[in-house]
Amino acid sequence: MIPGFELSEFLLTAGYIGIFSVIFAETGLFLGFFLPGDSLLFVAGLLASDRLLSLPLLLFLVFSAAVLGNTVGYFFGRRVGPSLFSREDSFLFKKSHVRKAEAYFNEYGAKTIVIARFMPIVRTFAPILAGVGKMGFREFFVYNVFGAFLWSFGLILGGYFLGRVVPDIDRYILPIVLLIVVVSIFPGAIKLYQEKKRSDRERIVEEAN
Repeated sequence: MIPGFELSEFLLTAGYIGIFSVIFAETGLFLGFFLPGDSLLFVAGLLASDRLLSLPLLLFLVFSAAVLGNTVGYFFGRRVGPSLFSREDSFLFKKSHVRKAEAYFNEYGAKTIVIARFMPIVRTFAPILAGVGKMGFREFFVYNVFGAFLWSFGLILGGYFLGRVVPDIDRYILPIVLLIVVVSIFPGAIKLYQEKKRSDRERIVEEAN
């Protein structure tokens, strides 16, 4: 067990049902955008390396939750359609989150379903926007399954094998999780920076005219 680290305590207390619920909510319900999916999966892999969680069961449940969550998000988007963009900001919903995911979807198309898996916030809204844009379900499902596999297996197995080969990994768990958080938000930060520069250039051109 990883002493003193709250995420590991949460995983062991919540159990498999709790892990499934968190992943499902983060990947399928827009109110789950704040959940720590990446770090949760990595720490779950570490716990599996210490035989505190079953690796095969963990992989199956997380993969299933990721696929199912995105599928629910897709059909939610199909149902609500444009009304999603007219919602007012609230504690759980921000238009900026939708616009961020929309920008990635417009730039990368269907590949966003895979890319978004590794990006907080974007991964929550990408399947919803796929539904809003009436992306074909067969195409969506293929990218959904592929992305869910890369994300769930990659992070869990990464934590599992690191826990097996690095002695006293519990000493480094906090820096590792912080690194995961930084890496996961880095693409989004770059995108926002690029959008700000483009917006500034457009404003300067408008003012010059």
